[in-house]
Amino acid sequence: MAFDRRTFIGTTAATGAAVALAGATSTPAAAAQQDAKKQGPRTYAFTVMGTTDLHGNVFNWDYFTDKEFDDKAHNDVGLAKISTLVDQVRAEKGRRNTLLIDAGDTIQGTQLSYYYAKVDPITARRGPVHPMAQAMNAIGYDAAALGNHEFNYGIPVLRKFEEQCDFPLLGANALDAKTLKPAFAPYSMHRLRTPCGRDVKVAVLGLTNPGIALWDKANVQGRMTFPGLEEQAAKYVPKLRSMGADVVIVSAHSGSSGTSSYGDQLPYIENAAALVAEQVPGIDAILVGHAHTEIPEYRVKNKATGKDVVLSEPLKWGQRLTLFDFELTWEKGRWSVAKVAAKVLNSNTVAEDAKITRLLSDEHRKVVAYVNQVIGTSTQAMSSAEGPVKDVAIIDLINHVQAETVKTALAGTEWAALPVLSQASCFSRTAAIPAGQVTIRDAAGLYPFENTMEARLLTGAQLKDYLEYSARYFVRTAPGDAVDPAKLTNAEAIPDYNYDAVYGLSYDIDIAQPAGSRISGRSFQGKAVDPAAQFVLAVNNYRASGGGNFPHVPQAKQLWSNSDEIRNTIIQWVKAKGTIDPAQFASVDWRLTRAGVPVF
Repeated sequence: MAFDRRTFIGTTAATGAAVALAGATSTPAAAAQQDAKKQGPRTYAFTVMGTTDLHGNVFNWDYFTDKEFDDKAHNDVGLAKISTLVDQVRAEKGRRNTLLIDAGDTIQGTQLSYYYAKVDPITARRGPVHPMAQAMNAIGYDAAALGNHEFNYGIPVLRKFEEQCDFPLLGANALDAKTLKPAFAPYSMHRLRTPCGRDVKVAVLGLTNPGIALWDKANVQGRMTFPGLEEQAAKYVPKLRSMGADVVIVSAHSGSSGTSSYGDQLPYIENAAALVAEQVPGIDAILVGHAHTEIPEYRVKNKATGKDVVLSEPLKWGQRLTLFDFELTWEKGRWSVAKVAAKVLNSNTVAEDAKITRLLSDEHRKVVAYVNQVIGTSTQAMSSAEGPVKDVAIIDLINHVQAETVKTALAGTEWAALPVLSQASCFSRTAAIPAGQVTIRDAAGLYPFENTMEARLLTGAQLKDYLEYSARYFVRTAPGDAVDPAKLTNAEAIPDYNYDAVYGLSYDIDIAQPAGSRISGRSFQGKAVDPAAQFVLAVNNYRASGGGNFPHVPQAKQLWSNSDEIRNTIIQWVKAKGTIDPAQFASVDWRLTRAGVPVF
């Protein structure tokens, strides 16, 4: 790739005049040195811009609602917006005084990205160029780290995307499983021309998430391995410094919290960016990804050097653009970092860049037409708005499709007689199925993730543990206290996708009780659940691989698995049935209570 280079635009000169010092006459060389001291150190400033977790967003458009994206905070999304911000920064700072990088999760997340992975795949003979590659090339990205969702569609799709990008995809801890050598470029080196002194060499080290080994096991097992971020950063940062890097930036698809939602299932820390900053000397800044949080600037002191490392995470989907502003000084024949500051820009303050929207207008129209295809009808409207606090029909639909699919798959096997249960979460509080015609986007909106399905064998006792763990999601609320549905959920910052409703069982969740002692009245087909009884649980691969750290499921016997996305399974089910009738599958099997009294 061609890196931005700044032409040499200035030189320094020293006068050769003799200067009297303390009654003595200096030499011309001494005079020059004295003059340089008076002038002070030479400086250079540049800016590194960063995005992360773009998740297939080019346009400020929601393909699930078929209208312009909007949320409660009136954020905007997409690379077309980011492009405008980038142009503004380049105009202000000077194009050759900037770099643009990304921290991963690029090619999964919208129906636009799904379409070019599965419907009109980029891997086909004479296939299209991925819209994210087209947009990022046009904007002029310099490097991007690999995210875990890059592996969702398999390595061939990722390799084709890599081939289509004009910038490197970096992953120092994505190794070939057999040779243990890097499977992708570990880093990239960029030169910035300065008006004084030599060029500034900026190294970008890419680190991805070790959870890939679990989350996309089917795609990477035996092919790639993913050691910890700290381990690989400690290996590469000294190497980059020895190669002459004046500035080292890490682009890490890993949150900053130091936590993991996988417990013992994940041998390395999932959100390790702050630990990398703290424990690996020689890093100046880290662009953080993966956690989908906004961190304009976060400083971590390195234990070895005592110096601050500046971290920043721009909000997902192109809602924010991070700016790392660097100030360097030239002293003793080298550049050193004098100051680093970070901030984020909001993409809702600018218009979409017309050159990006024009570039991908055909692709956008194709996807809009695709998602608006009618696949069936529904006898009544269903909404997920109350899904986090009530057993609603639209979540039952997901669970019913999953349970029916697993029953069909196990027919004729030794497990065919076992009862099949199913888990699902309220992935989106805005998902809806209308009365009347149902389109692909309606059905797809129920399941925005690329999860696939498995069947695992659990006992009644294990299911009790599973339900208790899930019920931590609710805020403890005493009998008689006022109930605000908006404040009942997300205790301990648990996201909606880590609360599971289990379909096929009846049970109460007593939110007046402490977490771990909330589940009561469990029954199956009217009878109390025997702790020793065996059940089949239809479960997504994220949960089965340890996602959310739910008990028992990762260790449970796998009876069946499927490579098709659950979203596609729902779409195909609707097509086959023709009509969605909640009377055939919806029931209120779980409820919130306080001391035995229903909350609603």
